[in-house]
Amino acid sequence: MRSLEEVIGEYYNSWNNGFRLKQDDGVRSFMSRSFTGYWAFSGIEKPEEYDYNYDIISVLEQYDESTHKEFEIISTTTRKGGKNYLIFGTETSTIQGQLHRAKCMYIWEIENGEWKLVREYIEMEN
Repeated sequence: MRSLEEVIGEYYNSWNNGFRLKQDDGVRSFMSRSFTGYWAFSGIEKPEEYDYNYDIISVLEQYDESTHKEFEIISTTTRKGGKNYLIFGTETSTIQGQLHRAKCMYIWEIENGEWKLVREYIEMEN
């Protein structure tokens, strides 16, 4: 089985490919069907909540094909005997030449022999 670090790298590559191709199947393939996400920034009172069925295509279409995302892991917490991980890190997105950073907490879990993203919490820094 691939390491979780490899899977996270592939997950971010699927976003970058999605920005170029405007296709969501790569991104969605990493998500658990029970996925729940939360996105926020300092200007809103309550995070936006979304699930496996959210419209990734509309997100991809908001950005041009040169948009690029990468992720730096800050800490990793192993749970459930190595079948579940809590990952905390910094996502950096380059959008029209501008850097945008967010702190992210991801919950990845093994489902049917594959790592799947179960939950994500994204808080924009700027």
